[in-house]
Amino acid sequence: MNSRQQTERRVVLVAAGSGGYTAVELDTDDSEIGRVDLSASELSSWVAAQEHDNPPRWVIRSAREIYPVLLAAGMLLGRSHDLLLCHAILRDTDKVPRPLAPSEAWVRREPVDEAPALFDVVAHDAPDDPVSEALDQYREQRRVLRDSKDGRLTLLTSAESAGGLIAEEMRAAGLPWNESVHDGILTEILGTRPVAGGLPSRMVAQGERVRSILGDPHLNLESQPKLLRALHRVGVQVESTGRWELAQHSHAVVEPLLAYKKLSRLLSANGWGWLAEWVHDGRFRPIYITGGVVTGRWASAGGGALQLPRNLRAAVRADEGWTLVVADVAQLEPRMLAGMAGDRAMARAAQGKDLYAGVVESGAVATREEAKYAVLGAMYGATTGDSGRLVPRLRKVYPRAMALVDKAARFGEDGGVVSTWLGRSSPRPSMEWEAMQAAATDSDADPAEVALARRRARDWGRFTRNFVVQGTAAEWSLIWLAEIRHRLHALPEAELTAPASGIFGTRAHLAFFLHDEVILHVPREQADAAADAVRDAAVVATRRLFGGFPIDVPLDLRITESAEK
Repeated sequence: MNSRQQTERRVVLVAAGSGGYTAVELDTDDSEIGRVDLSASELSSWVAAQEHDNPPRWVIRSAREIYPVLLAAGMLLGRSHDLLLCHAILRDTDKVPRPLAPSEAWVRREPVDEAPALFDVVAHDAPDDPVSEALDQYREQRRVLRDSKDGRLTLLTSAESAGGLIAEEMRAAGLPWNESVHDGILTEILGTRPVAGGLPSRMVAQGERVRSILGDPHLNLESQPKLLRALHRVGVQVESTGRWELAQHSHAVVEPLLAYKKLSRLLSANGWGWLAEWVHDGRFRPIYITGGVVTGRWASAGGGALQLPRNLRAAVRADEGWTLVVADVAQLEPRMLAGMAGDRAMARAAQGKDLYAGVVESGAVATREEAKYAVLGAMYGATTGDSGRLVPRLRKVYPRAMALVDKAARFGEDGGVVSTWLGRSSPRPSMEWEAMQAAATDSDADPAEVALARRRARDWGRFTRNFVVQGTAAEWSLIWLAEIRHRLHALPEAELTAPASGIFGTRAHLAFFLHDEVILHVPREQADAAADAVRDAAVVATRRLFGGFPIDVPLDLRITESAEK
């Protein structure tokens, strides 16, 4: 992620149909100066030669489409510009006078199994001339980047493109996973493994308790309508079987039903079926979606990598002779808020320690718990409860930070667009939302409709309030990842091999990423060097975003054989 001059070598590499590829080298004016047609068998050796002689920035349609082929052939790419990922950013940004024109040919559409995504990702028909289409798109993207005078969009697109490469590399390497440990955890929690079509013993026992209390021995507990009717018959008047709603009732059925539902979630999400589908040869290989959430956070299109329960972390085990480097950031989002706002008082609270403890020391609140409620309430727009009560105190102590999120909320309530620190912009409200707001301004508008419109406006304001903070935290994490990758690639290969990691079987590598946490799988003798790489990368990521502003982003880092905390 070092800054590069505009004279860097750039090569557009496109799958050109009939199983072949075309590489086009560009000069500084984005004009073609050389073209090579390659067969599938020639691709990896040709790319390897380019990486060895004069590594270019590879302009690719999508890392998802081309990089797995190269990784399987033992070939790593150094730098890239991912046209699909960058199109989404440059199409929606409000940081340039003329953003990229939307194009259906450059919209990702792929099923995502995580949080809401703006840029859903599916295959579409191949273009008639994929090379010309890629060249035209890249030139337009370069035009938008040139219009961004401060270079932030260039940094963002470079980081996003690096993220695309890292996502494919982590899938190729896999996360070390001990299947016998996983099986033992399931057996301990769920009970004896069921035969085909059955349930584990502890689920059976809890289910029988629930049916007995409800007086229905044949009740299907997986049927929401039938379960609700049974609950209503015994006086538990709930509209759903959600944990929080059930917990409001003191009936004897609540405790075993909640226990049953918890076991059921584990069985369906990460039980023996998940283990058989997603873990092979001692590796969990999820499908990551870079920038799959509107704020730029990653999502997953398979495996639920971003929703792994803590009690399964013990199954993440390093290979023999290898170790894990596990690192995460405490309170990343409020630290980003302090940096964005240039709020020195909040930066002092975050300096070299737990940020919430620093908020207590500032006198804004009395306890760490209150500090947590207040800070989270400020970022998520809480107006009621403990958070709503405590947020006004932060405005007195941290006026710059609070002014930033308050302004983002007002923009959202007015239907405006807000942007992250590097320029990823929020989606606009729906046409239905805009129509509702317009109707509420009519002199004869129904008071109930006016109240609903105001509530929806505040909801959207809470979204934009958090968007700028969560999105900037995602940018920090992207740069952190890219800097870690760069440093790990510089480490020598090890003599000890981890065959299940493929191309990464002899080198330290990233194995897992979750918003503000990374797990590295490294040869044991390189553990200290890899840990230093993670720490140094965090310092550089902070400096890339905020220059010399004194905001600390400390890491909780462990060198360990297991990811269990």
